[in-house]
Amino acid sequence: MFLRDVSTIIWRDWIVLRRRLKKFILSRLVTPVLYLIAFGLGLGKNINMATGSYLDFLVPGIIALNTMNVSYMSITAIHAERVYHKSLEEYLSAPIEPAAFVVGKIFSAVIRVLISTALILVVALMFGASLKIFSEPLIFLAAVVLNSIVFASACFCAAMKMQTYEDLAQVNTYLLLPMSFLCGTFFSTAQLPPVVRFVVELLPLTHTSRLLREGFDAASALILAAYAVGMLWLATRMFKRLSA
Repeated sequence: MFLRDVSTIIWRDWIVLRRRLKKFILSRLVTPVLYLIAFGLGLGKNINMATGSYLDFLVPGIIALNTMNVSYMSITAIHAERVYHKSLEEYLSAPIEPAAFVVGKIFSAVIRVLISTALILVVALMFGASLKIFSEPLIFLAAVVLNSIVFASACFCAAMKMQTYEDLAQVNTYLLLPMSFLCGTFFSTAQLPPVVRFVVELLPLTHTSRLLREGFDAASALILAAYAVGMLWLATRMFKRLSA
């Protein structure tokens, strides 16, 4: 019953995405291409990395950043359904488990992330990047999925709590924006001041960047998995409170 409910939610969202797939693909290509041109080919030519070119260093960071942004933005419609359209009540009255609705929505976001990540990999290879991720594809896939769950769940929680679009935008300003630049996406966290680095090492995007760039790291894998489980549990709990 639970898996059937989850698959129903995922299938419904896939039908919606399939109708807009061309627009989704084109929109997902813009930002990565700009980053690759500006940082990878432009600024990156003047940066020497001990482990290879800056382009090779940059691509995993862009993928980590992409998983965060796409998964988060994929869930923002839940806020409008709850506050403005009042259509969330239809799901609450439907014969499905609340947890199945949450899991279905989260994994619908994961599907969007996987599509956009595949696009980035293709573009990166076209730009001449040498990617080490293919040597550990399971670690790469696990990091992408877990990070997507973290931030999709975070947006779901925000959508359950915030009352206006402006409030929801503040989460982006105070949470996602700082992580975008500080969590090892564009430069190593080793260059940060000790106090800032301590805080950054507590954030999930840092560990996603590390797993995508360096391969398996037990501590980062456990931290990211703990974030994913914890945020998914919190999102489910908040949705159940709404249905109570």
